[in-house]
Amino acid sequence: MAISAQNTATHSSHPRPVGVVGLGLVGCALASRLKLAGYSCLGFDLNPEAMARFGAKGYQTAISLNELTMQVDTFVLTVFDTNGVLQVVEKILHGQSAPTDSQYSMPLGKLTLIDCSTGDPELLGVLSVRLKKIGIQFIEAPLSGSSHQIEEGEATMLLGGEVADIQSADTLLSALANTKIHVGPAGMGARAKLATNLVLGLNRAALAEGMVFAESIGIPPASFLQLVLATPARSEAAMVKGAMMVNKQYEPQSRIRQHLKDVKLMLGMAQHAGQNLPLSQVHSDLMHKAIEAGDGELDNAAIVEQIRREKL
Repeated sequence: MAISAQNTATHSSHPRPVGVVGLGLVGCALASRLKLAGYSCLGFDLNPEAMARFGAKGYQTAISLNELTMQVDTFVLTVFDTNGVLQVVEKILHGQSAPTDSQYSMPLGKLTLIDCSTGDPELLGVLSVRLKKIGIQFIEAPLSGSSHQIEEGEATMLLGGEVADIQSADTLLSALANTKIHVGPAGMGARAKLATNLVLGLNRAALAEGMVFAESIGIPPASFLQLVLATPARSEAAMVKGAMMVNKQYEPQSRIRQHLKDVKLMLGMAQHAGQNLPLSQVHSDLMHKAIEAGDGELDNAAIVEQIRREKL
């Protein structure tokens, strides 16, 4: 397991823009990283509102994925899940005038796909093998951290893929994240992200439950947070999400519905392995209730509001 921490290099110019597919919180944060490093971005999203927000930030957009494919040879994918990744890949390949695998013997040009979503490890492993056969580089690059941390260069990139592919894309990957960890072949990036996200999500939920408990016995949330930060109960979750919970400010840096998607993957994989995850099951139930209450689009810090609603 190789670990590297690098400063983002600034490049004066690049011959072709980088395509960013999926223009939500993470997509916009990564576009900001690329701009800082001197890259130009061309974005696409199925959601017109996301396209408009991306354009309002000063970035160029493509009217279709096919148009994007005609102008870029490196794609950063930040779509919701692996089904979205597979759909994007099919459209990219069709855009290269190769509708079926049997026709991929014709030169496609050198394409690099960097998947920054959190997805299904098995499906991503199969996809990587398929793309390698037709000469396309596929690199898993999910990021551990909120969109704000990603934009500030504070997130950790968990890389899955072949060493040669990762080395060839190192300049771009270093622009996206200052800290990178290569965890193995394609599929291992998703596994690493899910395992670390399990701990992160439970840290948030534990902080929220502690805050609600403290409040119920007469300790104000702000005072409780100060106690946590001054004791061994301190955590990254408390540092990043504590003030949001205290101030009830839930503008999303990450969303409850997105984390529930990850937890569903965790539970499914654990079940397949014959392992029970009791705390994650409770966490899943809490998030389902939060979404039913209308909090799905709020930041993960808003899980504290669901715990407040859990009355005897």
